[in-house]
Amino acid sequence: MKSFAKSAFLAINLALGAGAVHAQNVEITDAWARASVPGQKATGAFMKITAKESTKLVAASTPVAGVAEVHEMKMDGDIMKMRAVQGGLELPAGKAVELAPGGYHVMLMDLKATLPKDSTIPLTLVFKDAKGVESKVELKVPVATGPVHAH
Repeated sequence: MKSFAKSAFLAINLALGAGAVHAQNVEITDAWARASVPGQKATGAFMKITAKESTKLVAASTPVAGVAEVHEMKMDGDIMKMRAVQGGLELPAGKAVELAPGGYHVMLMDLKATLPKDSTIPLTLVFKDAKGVESKVELKVPVATGPVHAH
């Protein structure tokens, strides 16, 4: 079992090097987290997620933050508001959902350390399919000052 786990871990890391991670039902591309400065307590992580079957992104976690939540930013009249997505972020079958600055994103709060540019952070995403079955995807997310696209 240990060698299988190592193989799976290696496959995920190799996939990340190529710019995409494939789990059973989801493909994640262009993942990145915004660099932070000393004393900053929150930042965001962004990516594109495409699900083969209708799925929800229901949770996120990382050891670099006390809290990781899926958030949405949207205009309410002339005020930009940010709030946690209740019940999970819908990922329609075959449609790429972009988590980007100013829209949906993974909010990382209560940062435990500064996230310097050109480092990476571990990020675990939890998905739930239409049958209620949960699956996890482990990412190594590059830290940058702006979007990181696969070459």
